[in-house]
Amino acid sequence: MELKDRLKYARKLASMTQSEVAERAGIKQASVSEIERGLSRTSGYLVRIANACGVDPLWLSEGIGSPEIDGYDHRQPDSDSKMSSADQVRSMLARIGKGLPDETRNKILAAVEDVPSEAKGVIHGDFSNLKARSDEILIPQYDIRAAMGHGQVPADYNEAIRNLVVREEVLREKGVTYTSLSALAVITGWGQSMEGTINDKDPVIVDRGVSEFIGDGIYVITWHGLLYIKRLQVLDAEHLWLISDNSKHKDQEARLEDVTIHAKVLLIWNARKA
Repeated sequence: MELKDRLKYARKLASMTQSEVAERAGIKQASVSEIERGLSRTSGYLVRIANACGVDPLWLSEGIGSPEIDGYDHRQPDSDSKMSSADQVRSMLARIGKGLPDETRNKILAAVEDVPSEAKGVIHGDFSNLKARSDEILIPQYDIRAAMGHGQVPADYNEAIRNLVVREEVLREKGVTYTSLSALAVITGWGQSMEGTINDKDPVIVDRGVSEFIGDGIYVITWHGLLYIKRLQVLDAEHLWLISDNSKHKDQEARLEDVTIHAKVLLIWNARKA
């Protein structure tokens, strides 16, 4: 049984939807969806998901043993839920993983040592020379490669702007609303499919707090394992239109369940030659 199948089975045992698992695990529904569709494997999240579903983390992560928990309820108390994923794994291994070979134990620990939290996903750096005043916002660069997965970003993708300081008043004047300041990030557009709206190498401000369709607009999405910036519109209850603003590119119909939304595009900083 593959990981995606084990996750589906775990949800079935718990009688929980993806969104319910995500809420209890403290992660985004998109993360659960990507793992269940075989597009991602973030071991630190698997520990949280296993705890949320009440199954053995070793079984969910590695297929070792069975989903049933022997003498321990992994729908853990609040004291455990405040631990980092790596600490949860260490605690779990100390309690129920004594019979594991050292190689397997080390593999599991190594997989979660540097797991990013859902609040991360931006490139961190020295901002000492880039300071925002009281009426300004520092918007960091969104690390698309880390967030979207290996092989999903164009090979020639280069960031035009790494970090951006903007007056909050400018965003208000343009009618830009967002889920939170910490969710704002800047990326660089690529390709020609959105040409006229987002040109190749245009800086784009996105809201990473949006992980589901909330109405017509432009989103950063993954569809069938590939990364896109597309305008989304509802086709029917089960399908979306993936719209390219460049008329030379065809619009595409996509099943809602096949589209993972990573962020919503809020503002394009078009760089045009004078």
